[in-house]
Amino acid sequence: MTAAAIVTNLGSQGALIAAAFAVLQAGGDGGDVGLVAAARTVPLVLFLLVGGALADRLPRHRVMVAANALNCVSQGAFALLVLVGEPRLWQMMVLAALGGTGHAFFSPASEGMLLSSVSGEQAGRAFALYRMAMHGAGMGGAALGGALIAVFGPGWVLAVDSVAFLVAASFRAFLDVSHIPAREPGGGMISDLREGWREFVGRSWLWSIVVQFAVVNAVVIAAESVYGPLVAEEELGGAGPWGLALAAFGAGTVVGALVMMRWRPRRLLLAGTLCVFPLALPSAALAVPLPVLPLAAVLFLTGASVEVFGVSWMTALHQEIPEDMLSRVSAYDWLGSIGMVPVAAALTGPAEQAFGRDAALWGCSALVVVLTAAVLTVPDVRHLSRRTTKVATSPTPPTPSATPSPSPPSPSTDAEGTVGRAG
Repeated sequence: MTAAAIVTNLGSQGALIAAAFAVLQAGGDGGDVGLVAAARTVPLVLFLLVGGALADRLPRHRVMVAANALNCVSQGAFALLVLVGEPRLWQMMVLAALGGTGHAFFSPASEGMLLSSVSGEQAGRAFALYRMAMHGAGMGGAALGGALIAVFGPGWVLAVDSVAFLVAASFRAFLDVSHIPAREPGGGMISDLREGWREFVGRSWLWSIVVQFAVVNAVVIAAESVYGPLVAEEELGGAGPWGLALAAFGAGTVVGALVMMRWRPRRLLLAGTLCVFPLALPSAALAVPLPVLPLAAVLFLTGASVEVFGVSWMTALHQEIPEDMLSRVSAYDWLGSIGMVPVAAALTGPAEQAFGRDAALWGCSALVVVLTAAVLTVPDVRHLSRRTTKVATSPTPPTPSATPSPSPPSPSTDAEGTVGRAG
């Protein structure tokens, strides 16, 4: 599973940059880049819940293989269009939407598979190791993608991503899932979704952080996927420097994962949420704008901080959510975390025209700070403690603050480029 994630991230991080520059190369502007980003995210939002329910019914690795196959085809067609034709905006939006559909079915299945594959006190270290491998690949993919775009153009980077999805699907087809307990069939799709919803709303720490990230992810992704390439094109020298800055974010996540392989904070979500505040820094850095090296340093710090949150979040989900609910809860998590992303992406162009790009970027930073401070007022976010045993049943758990703490202990996304979601 880790090998497949490495291959996927190597291609996808460069492809995220390539898609934006393909739009600009075709004569589009910031608003067009935002529309293509929104086109990818709309079907992701629409199909996530179905994908989560399906992944809790079928073998999760089979769902992942089918999703990878769809992404392989859509990225291959996108690459062909850019390489041999004159891509139109609507064509790029359609292909981006197909990619988002694949992601909608892949993400809940992938997270459910990962969370069900580890156990015991070493879960946090396992998640940190997985995320370190994933983000390390993303770091290399971003740097390589930026360089390849500068030399060969975005079409070839999209083609590489298509091949990466094909290779990843081959790996995932042969995953050993014998350790995962068989799941009883539910009472129907709607019934399964209702059970997942009860699991989700029954925990204040879960829904409050997802609500927080509904806005945080939206503004961060909008700033980095739309305003970032524009600032890079106008102020930093193009795709190469922007790829370097994004690679620094990936390097930061690797360092953060290394830290979380040794550090086991007792109050998981308190430590993680405090590390969300640095997500306000990249938008501020683009608003200034900082030169490439200071911008890379900011993104490095942000990546390290995000990883502390990501590992803490995954550990909390692992210890609190029953195995048969993992993909459905993950789907609600993903839906809440990215639900506002299409709106934010589509509004980047109008916001830039109405307020100016600098003011829009400063507004993104302010929202991150305010919402992160607000979620710290939730008692269960401050008090949820690390435990050594996993919750086995559901639906309505005791509040984390009432759970006895273990003895003193001896840390995503997504996604997954940028923040991706609450985890």
